[in-house]
Amino acid sequence: MDTLLRGGRVIDPKTGSDRIADLLITEGRVAAVGDALTAPVDADIVDATGLIVGPGFVDLHSHVHSIAGQRLQAMDGVTTALDLEAGLMPIAEALARAAADGRPLNYGFSASWSQARAYAHLDRVPVADFAASMDLLGTPEWQRASSPAERRRWLSLLEDELGAGALGIGVLMGYAPRSDPDEYLELARLAAAAHAPTFTHVRELIEADPRTPIDGSEELVRAAAETGAAMHHCHVNSTSLRHIDRVLALLDRSRAAGSRVTVEAYPYGAGSTAIGAFFLAPEKLKGLGITPSSLVLVDTGERIADEARLREVRATDPGAACIVTFLDETDPLDRAHLHRALAYPDSIVASDAMPISWAETDGRTVYEQRDWPLPSGGHTHPRTAGTFTKSLRLMVVESGTWSWLEAFRRCSFLPARVLDEVSSGMRGKGHLAVGADADIVVLDPATLTDRATYSDPTRPSRGIRYLFVHGTPVVHAGEIVTEALPGRPVRGNA
Repeated sequence: MDTLLRGGRVIDPKTGSDRIADLLITEGRVAAVGDALTAPVDADIVDATGLIVGPGFVDLHSHVHSIAGQRLQAMDGVTTALDLEAGLMPIAEALARAAADGRPLNYGFSASWSQARAYAHLDRVPVADFAASMDLLGTPEWQRASSPAERRRWLSLLEDELGAGALGIGVLMGYAPRSDPDEYLELARLAAAAHAPTFTHVRELIEADPRTPIDGSEELVRAAAETGAAMHHCHVNSTSLRHIDRVLALLDRSRAAGSRVTVEAYPYGAGSTAIGAFFLAPEKLKGLGITPSSLVLVDTGERIADEARLREVRATDPGAACIVTFLDETDPLDRAHLHRALAYPDSIVASDAMPISWAETDGRTVYEQRDWPLPSGGHTHPRTAGTFTKSLRLMVVESGTWSWLEAFRRCSFLPARVLDEVSSGMRGKGHLAVGADADIVVLDPATLTDRATYSDPTRPSRGIRYLFVHGTPVVHAGEIVTEALPGRPVRGNA
């Protein structure tokens, strides 16, 4: 059905336009933007007076692979949710699973460096499942430096995945920080030759552990300079901690020298990962400025009491998801660190959204629910539900650091542009030019806010009035359209 959005404040970050106008959606695309447009016969007319109309948010870093999780992200303004930091492998299986189940939002994946290395080192056959990827994080054997034969094997596998539609290479270097830095350079050369970006969770900083083979952020900018690859620095807030000023200055120098380096951040002082991660070993916590009590198990709510309990859980259930508090959001200095990560010029908002899990009475854990509102008892990180609305609340509404135009540039336009070279399908996203994909968010600036908390992480955000994916309403009048599954795959250029 054609849709006419009447009289909204239409913001297009591509052209810098911010004006009151009508916007017409026809056959899944933006058909016209202008004054007093004539509605086609039988068009759905939406009164957007007092509302902001902009391109839907593009999340480069979402580990949500379910209808339930994507509905939470839809209520946060997201129209495209991509898993690019970790990725999934095989890419064909990941895309086929999503297509078979249906998705409210557009979806896509990078080639998984960690899974490729596990195959090369352990003959562990890749499975396109995020729970299997979490279990892998506590398996040490894939994390060591590769032999020449192993390196050739996983590089070949990554190259094949790029040819099969992966949107770049996802590199969980922070989980294998004792691997040979030369391997990362070789990976970057492969990416450059394939005209594909890399998405890196960098290895630890020199301040966290002076024994690291190379400072994680230094490694990324060195690879960008030496190979010409497009290098994306994932969640700079959580890997830089209280050293954010030093890291941002490093990125400044790299970008000024012409390197293709992009960066993302999210507005929370806690992250989430598998408790068996290398950097959560008891002896590593001091370098991060945290203690075992900074860790809380997601599924049970247990706060880790001491080193003995941490060692026990890491040994018995290394893939268990946990919340890791690394900055205190109630402390003005720590809040300032988070603010600077988001305020950094061209910093992209990305959620690192995590799966939602429910414990069944028979002891099973399930990761999908078709009911809406979501059943109670779901466990996840609040960033799954609130990253974009919280960023807008903090940076536009409360501090005035961003204009609304700048907010859409960072949440929609810039993330889409990271993928222009690798995916022609992304070129119609992140803006509102005539002919662009009708992936559109309509929000109410007077009521927009995040509502998810660490104790109640699945509360949907408020203020997203309408959300269209390829012209199909996924959110209508502030409510999820439960039958709408219009999401399409975003593929790399074969």
